[in-house]
Amino acid sequence: MALKHADPGQVIDLSPYGAALAQKQSIALFKSGDLEVMRLVLLAGKSMPSHDVAGEITLQCLEGSVEVAAGGATHILDAGCLMYLPGRAPHSLFALENASVLVTVALKRN
Repeated sequence: MALKHADPGQVIDLSPYGAALAQKQSIALFKSGDLEVMRLVLLAGKSMPSHDVAGEITLQCLEGSVEVAAGGATHILDAGCLMYLPGRAPHSLFALENASVLVTVALKRN
C-alpha cells in the first residue's frame, strides 16, 4: 500500500509530538517532481549512518536534539535550529535525545 502524502494546499501539523514522540515513526509528508519533505524521528542514542542525496537539503530540528556530522565537523541541532547542506554532501545524524527533524530535499532531475 502506498503512503498517503499531503495534497497541494493541505495543512500539515508539525507541532511537537511531546510525550508521544517515543511511539512515533518517521513519515514522508509529500513528494513532488522537485521537492520531498519528511519528518524523521530518531530516538535517543539512535543514528542515521553517513549518506548523501543528490539535491540540496535542509534539516530543521522540531523537538529534541540531534548531532549532525557534515563537512568534517559536528554540529548540534536543538529544537528550532536549521541546517542547510549542498547536494552530495555526506552527513550522518545521532539523536542526543528523542528528536523529530523536518527534512527537505530538493530533487535533482536527470
